[in-house]
Amino acid sequence: MDVKSKEMNKVSNWCVFSMASIPLVMTLGNSMLIPVLPIFEKKVGISSFQTSMIITSYSIASIFLIPVAGYLSDRYGRKIVILPSLIFALIGGLIAGYASWKMNEPFTWIIIGRVLQGIGAAGAAPIILPLVGDLYKDDDEKTSSCLGIIETSNTFGKVLSPILGAAFAAFLWYLPFFSISLFSLISILLVLFFIKIPKKKEEPPLLKEFIKNTKIIFKNEGKWIFTIFVIGIFVMYVLFAVLFYLSDILEKTHSLYGVKKGFVLAIPLLALCISSFITGRKIKGDLQIMKKIMMVSLTAIALSVSFVGFAESRLIILLAVTSFLGLAIGSLLPVLDAIITENIEKEERGTISSFYSSSRFIGVAAGPPLMSIFMKGFLNGSFIGAGIISLAVAVLVYFFIKTEEKPRLKEATV
Repeated sequence: MDVKSKEMNKVSNWCVFSMASIPLVMTLGNSMLIPVLPIFEKKVGISSFQTSMIITSYSIASIFLIPVAGYLSDRYGRKIVILPSLIFALIGGLIAGYASWKMNEPFTWIIIGRVLQGIGAAGAAPIILPLVGDLYKDDDEKTSSCLGIIETSNTFGKVLSPILGAAFAAFLWYLPFFSISLFSLISILLVLFFIKIPKKKEEPPLLKEFIKNTKIIFKNEGKWIFTIFVIGIFVMYVLFAVLFYLSDILEKTHSLYGVKKGFVLAIPLLALCISSFITGRKIKGDLQIMKKIMMVSLTAIALSVSFVGFAESRLIILLAVTSFLGLAIGSLLPVLDAIITENIEKEERGTISSFYSSSRFIGVAAGPPLMSIFMKGFLNGSFIGAGIISLAVAVLVYFFIKTEEKPRLKEATV
């Protein structure tokens, strides 16, 4: 009996590891390119705005396809959607890498490759949230803990990204694209062998019935759901805007390049990763604790982001401010994951959580191009504006995230 139990735990651990590999790979697929964007700009001969589109094209593809992937995963199964999506990500990396290697004007093909990677990201990482909910069913404590690991894997990818991206680019400037394909292949093998999906006991609803049920959910529970979506957009916008800004400033103001720059860029992301891991372990499905964390985190974001631009010329202060910002964002992300995953019934979990993932990608897509515009003359104002928005979002949390009773959605009836 003990041997059996240990064997089950081992399989379970490999399953968690395999699930965690997906957001890690998808994060590397996007964030790894941020520190090497200035290199792409020089090598490909494009503008700063065009360079930002290497990040944005990936995210825009994801925004529109994530809800489709969410429905398909509810209808046909999580694994059936995840595996082809990872293959898309693998192919996209090969296209972008080959174009950079062999073509004189590779920009268009790089964008095509990035769009394919975005399609892959749409059907891979967001599906992990409902999959965790499926595996742990009604055990909120285990769900929160596992989601904490998943979000930590995501944020750990952000820590590794600048270091790996800079290291690969130092060897060959287009190597980061090929590396994404390799990481995707590893993730494909892990998912194939170690993720075992629970068998469905009931047939999922048909599309017409499904849409009707989803509309009922948004009608009845829309206030708190849309509040979570707004927070998702906002925090990812702040994160990627600040990362884009840091990547540029570390070179132009502080003369930091390559791997050295990658390590410095990883400092605030390490703070984000640690904060995310600790928060995921502590919340245990307690909505009152989660609401407090959201309020405190949004206030901390408001305080820290407002001062980022003023610290530009002082590297230590800049890193301290952005690390504090990283701590705040890191504590917020697993809370958002937990609220969405634990409070949606299985039948609609994939779709609702996919809308949430789409909202996060809106922020990712908006951050770099908007920051490239703000850096031309409205830098401090943009950071202060983000601080004011953060306080406004905290007000939404205060009014619309209720703690009297857990807002678990009952099965919609038609």
